[in-house]
Amino acid sequence: MTLTLYNTLTRRQEPFETVEPGKVKMYYCGVTVYDYCHLGHARACIVWDVVRRYLQFIGYEVRYIQNFTDIDDKILNRARQEHSSMEAVADRFIKAYFEDMARLGIKQADEYPRATHTMNGIQRLIHELENKGFAYPANGDVYYAVRQFDEYGKLSGRKLEDLQAGASDRVNVEDPEYQKKKDPFDFALWKAAKPGEPAWQSPWGAGRPGWHIECSAMVRDRLGDTIDIHTGGADLIFPHHENEIAQSEAVTGKPLARYWLHNGMVKVDGEKMSKSLGNFTTIRDLLDRGVDPMAVRLFVLQAQYRKPIDFTDEAIAAATNGWHTLQEGLLFGDQYDWEIDQDHLSNSYIERFQETVNDDFNFPGGLAVIFELAKELRREKNIIVHQGNTETPLEELKIQWQTLVTLAEVLGLVATGETETPTQDGFSDAEIEELIQQRRAARQGKNFAESDRIRNELQAKGITLIDSKDGTRWHRN
Repeated sequence: MTLTLYNTLTRRQEPFETVEPGKVKMYYCGVTVYDYCHLGHARACIVWDVVRRYLQFIGYEVRYIQNFTDIDDKILNRARQEHSSMEAVADRFIKAYFEDMARLGIKQADEYPRATHTMNGIQRLIHELENKGFAYPANGDVYYAVRQFDEYGKLSGRKLEDLQAGASDRVNVEDPEYQKKKDPFDFALWKAAKPGEPAWQSPWGAGRPGWHIECSAMVRDRLGDTIDIHTGGADLIFPHHENEIAQSEAVTGKPLARYWLHNGMVKVDGEKMSKSLGNFTTIRDLLDRGVDPMAVRLFVLQAQYRKPIDFTDEAIAAATNGWHTLQEGLLFGDQYDWEIDQDHLSNSYIERFQETVNDDFNFPGGLAVIFELAKELRREKNIIVHQGNTETPLEELKIQWQTLVTLAEVLGLVATGETETPTQDGFSDAEIEELIQQRRAARQGKNFAESDRIRNELQAKGITLIDSKDGTRWHRN
């Protein structure tokens, strides 16, 4: 059951082998903190949170670093609009980030470096690039000489001839500063200070770093020259990750990362999410509407992580129903006050789960195994509720429950407390019992048409009634 990963760099699935046996160095390109996190951030953060959890589950010691970009044109623009400062805006949205991630059950990274806290490492890296002939100063700016790096384009598969000049989002081709470049493909490593903007002293004058160099420096400072896994959204492959490789590998002569993993993009009702279309949804907006955070996790994990996903009301409703099913199974042990014993799990389910997920983090396949367990426990609960006992030994059910809770936690799916669990069409246990009482009254009044109507209505919604001399039992199909 070897773990294999699809590597964006090689465009194929490869066995996972770490730089140091048993240890994983993992870096996720985090958020630019100028606004509240949106659904795209939710997907990425959930996916990489679960990747980390799974690696730990199969025995790796994982050091997980996630950065904050806290110096950026968007942050500065927001600060101007609010008559505030870059630091105040960044601090406010970093705080909001942690609030949103806590609601989604995202474990905190081992460290959250900020670009503004890494200035020494950034300037050191630029200086080394300059000494090696990969960078040149230009009137207070410093640019990376793209054509000096022979392997430029190896991650994205693009050739220089196909690239648009000024691909970095920090370079405007109509700006007079653009004329400072020796080649239209070169990108900024350091930008000269502008009036009224924050600046740091450097050998090239006062200024601030370009976006790409920030991550190269933070990876190197926190994790070293070569890491195991570098992650981010597919939109970062070019130019950001491509430029990271060019910067880091030109200095070290070593691979920046062994495996490059990228999550797919998010749409809303089939459209690209944007404020102009009115479909821009933040994590807190979604959760404040009453959507269960576990349903959001489930929705994200039901899709292959590299593929696009589409947030729709119907998809979230279906994920919510799926979570209710899973929740019933997870809460099965509460009726017996059971505690988890990791030494007594179902090896067959554990092995099936690992075998499936080891195929490029196939979380949808892992969920199928988990749901199988949950539905079995839900069926047993219905039997216990309506018959008073079950033929399955309690010790066997406890092993199944412990296995379910353990595997669900690998995916960050955790149930807290009892809840009224509706079916797909919204019936709670109490509502089912009320309909059964109405049916009993109809039968007693010899209104068999109404009795049959209620039975058929419940049957259509996945609830089977079983009449006996002791009364009417029911179970969800």
